[in-house]
Amino acid sequence: MKKRELGKSGLFVSPIGLGCMGFSHAYGKPTDRKKAIEMIREAVKIGYTFFDTAEIYGSEENPHENEEIVGEALKPYRDQVVISTKFGIRFDTESGQYPSPLIPDAREEVIRKSVDESLQRLQVDMIDLYFQHRIDPHVEPEKVAKVMKELIAEGKIAHWGVSEADEEYIRRAHAVCPITAIQNRYSMMARHYEKLFPVLEELGIGFVAFSPITNGFLSDKYGKDSHFDKHLDYRSVMPQFTNDAIDENQQLLDLLKMIAQQKNATSAQISLAWMLSKKPYLSAIPGTRKIERLKENFQACEIELSQEEIKMIDQKLNEIPMSAVFGVSSKKVEV
Repeated sequence: MKKRELGKSGLFVSPIGLGCMGFSHAYGKPTDRKKAIEMIREAVKIGYTFFDTAEIYGSEENPHENEEIVGEALKPYRDQVVISTKFGIRFDTESGQYPSPLIPDAREEVIRKSVDESLQRLQVDMIDLYFQHRIDPHVEPEKVAKVMKELIAEGKIAHWGVSEADEEYIRRAHAVCPITAIQNRYSMMARHYEKLFPVLEELGIGFVAFSPITNGFLSDKYGKDSHFDKHLDYRSVMPQFTNDAIDENQQLLDLLKMIAQQKNATSAQISLAWMLSKKPYLSAIPGTRKIERLKENFQACEIELSQEEIKMIDQKLNEIPMSAVFGVSSKKVEV
């Protein structure tokens, strides 16, 4: 399996990485800690070399559990893997809303506290890729980038990036301390960040795609009889999982199913293979809590789609109706 370089950074990762959030946050009752560690280690054996977490991925009982799990699981494989984690947001748990609103905070003192605590929880001397989790409108990108430059010089992080970034923020931050990758939402149902491709290519920046299967929806494993825990599972409030949305997205699911049959693959694999075929500097980080899905997702690396097939798919995606998607304010695609 050929690794991919994130931009022109010298940082190489598996085309499919593992988003570890779901083991302890947002997708129902947290996975048993021992089982989660076993699954992450199984991922290494399968061929995954890229693992993503964040300081806020946890439960009320243990708000930082995900980093602890990832650190323990990957400790025996430290020289074989790339670990990314994130800083810069906390939950507004007093809002009474679900999911809890995010409060961005990228002040230098907050970043420095976060990086030291993440290093400890991950049991590493250096974080491979450190993402600003969300843009803080009260802190200029130059100030954040300056702190990142200092952390690199201090040997606490090797690379840095920004999640859910726009062009202006990328350019301003990159001018102070080169960005290795952005981590933005991207899938067949959320293509609004394709407009950043020319910018990333100009600056030599990679793209890490989160929610590449649209929170699992594009696997075509969910129907109108699916139920999600209203207190622990974000899918209970995601617009793509409503009954109306399932009807509205049927043409998309049928398209995936048709191509999957042609390629002897699954719908989820086709959605990932499409993404990997778009750009060579892009890595996707789907999450799962099932061994069979772990293997299935990684095997998407082996599926080949021609440029003619990609063009056909893109044209269909522009034409067929789709529902709203969690985390996306607009479905309009501007390329």
